Amino acid sequence: MSTHHDGPDGAHRRPPNVSDTLVQALGALSKALETTERARGHLYAFHQLTGGADFALDRAVALLREAGQHGWADRVQREILGRNVIPGHWTFQIIEAYNATYYEPFKDIEAEARRELVAGRDHLYEAELKERRRTRGHPDHTTRPDAVRSLDE
Repeated sequence: MSTHHDGPDGAHRRPPNVSDTLVQALGALSKALETTERARGHLYAFHQLTGGADFALDRAVALLREAGQHGWADRVQREILGRNVIPGHWTFQIIEAYNATYYEPFKDIEAEARRELVAGRDHLYEAELKERRRTRGHPDHTTRPDAVRSLDE
């Protein structure tokens, strides 16, 4: 393997005059955004699970009616089916508010900080961590995909 592949590609090398502390700060900011991405995924899971439960109530109502429990069927249909999960909100409205109020501004700030402070480069902290932790010359510790040996070699 040639040495020109030994190290991260240009998109993962810190620009000149960028301090360790700044790389760490942007890494922490990106990690916080990644955690927000996970929280957002849980919010979508909440949305889908709640919607699934609401649709499952159709069967419960039908079976209560079939069992002759029309009063209970009416009560479940009236009081639970299609109910707001918090005052005035179905889950899609919670997601929309979360995206507009928190997620999109957070994502925009993180991207703007990277653009302004490190020429838009992403994952600098992780790229440098990889360099510190990998075993140079080991075929399973290559720096990037283009450094992987082909099966024909």
